[in-house]
Amino acid sequence: MTSTRTRAVLVALTATAALALTACGSGDDGAGTAPASHSAAAGATNSADAHNAQDVSFAQSMIPHHQQALEMAGLAVDRGSSAQVRSLAARIEKAQDPEIRTMTGWLKAWGEDVPMAGMDHSGHAGMAGMMSDKDMTTLKQAKGTDFDTMFLTMMVEHHRGAVEMAGTEKAKGSYGPATAMADAIVTAQNAEIKEMNKLLGKG
Repeated sequence: MTSTRTRAVLVALTATAALALTACGSGDDGAGTAPASHSAAAGATNSADAHNAQDVSFAQSMIPHHQQALEMAGLAVDRGSSAQVRSLAARIEKAQDPEIRTMTGWLKAWGEDVPMAGMDHSGHAGMAGMMSDKDMTTLKQAKGTDFDTMFLTMMVEHHRGAVEMAGTEKAKGSYGPATAMADAIVTAQNAEIKEMNKLLGKG
């Protein structure tokens, strides 16, 4: 009899403890863990997406800057006489065209104006390293070794402008992907400047 009562009491205590643990676990999952995780995820997303006016300026300036570089590189296909110049121009196109698409995507996502592609660069005359329309006309008229020298000289100046702009983004930008692109531009274009100066006999 006593044994039966003891077993009944133990069963009741076990059931009560199980219910208490279940309720406790449910409370942690519903009111503690899930909201905390959601909050942390939201905070990480907001931080990753954060951008400032410098990031916008960087994209809006670098897009037309890259577009002019692509225009210059395109001229090397049938005007350049050096295989090294044509190879460099192809690498410039391969690197900068995807960057234009990426920066365009940023601006659209941010609800900002995207610079339109065009042959007239007069509106960007004050931008670091940008060639004037007169410079571009002169380059288009050159051929052979004259083109090579002119192309390399202009592109060195153009790259230096891009490096300057990218340096400002690295120092003042807040959007991670933009500052990472700026860092890549500084590294790649400084290396190409050395290469071009060597081709010009200056390295």
